[in-house]
Amino acid sequence: MGQKTHPIGFRVGITDVWRSRWYATKRNFGDWLVEDQKIRKFIHAEYGFAGISRIDIERIGEKLRVILTAARPGLLIGKKGAKVDKISEDLGLLVGRVVEVDVKDLETPELDAQIVSEAIAEQLQKRAPYRRTMRRYAEMIMDLGAKGVKIQCKGRLAGAEIARSEYIVLGRLPLTTLRADINYGIATAIITKGTIGIKVWIYKGERFVEKKKAPVGAAAPSAAPGA
Repeated sequence: MGQKTHPIGFRVGITDVWRSRWYATKRNFGDWLVEDQKIRKFIHAEYGFAGISRIDIERIGEKLRVILTAARPGLLIGKKGAKVDKISEDLGLLVGRVVEVDVKDLETPELDAQIVSEAIAEQLQKRAPYRRTMRRYAEMIMDLGAKGVKIQCKGRLAGAEIARSEYIVLGRLPLTTLRADINYGIATAIITKGTIGIKVWIYKGERFVEKKKAPVGAAAPSAAPGA
């Protein structure tokens, strides 16, 4: 039996930051947790076409701030920020308070696991062969400088009667190393035979690189004049 843990949850609070950043009393905690979930579901449903990688939510007092990291931020900003104002207004009606929305640009969408998983799901919905699609995206990710990648598809692949799992691994993927920068994303492809779940892991290297030690016997640096 495999003992597995979520790659992001495993690192949150240690080498990764929380997606929701606020402190609540016992009275408010449950309500705010449900609010966060509503906000995320609404944004993915209404604005998922912009390639949203992550949604960060911050609360300071009565102020609610939503930070969207997107592959196509122009679709969220709109002309003179009109779209951002519309998103703020929609979220304000959803949660019943003023919501401030910030949009950030995702530098390399091809190396973001969430964006890649959604792209694979879109290809499978267009009836692309799953093995060829997985191989193509895995090789593209490695060519762009990733240290390792794993792509897994699970469900009624190619319309099979019994669901099964297929995956491809290229390079290294040290999932149990906390300092490893592991990017993880999931998506679901809805096809006529059922649904196919896609998981993507991308290893980009280590977050903390050790400093090179001076060789044994090397002379110590001389003190600056006047020190």
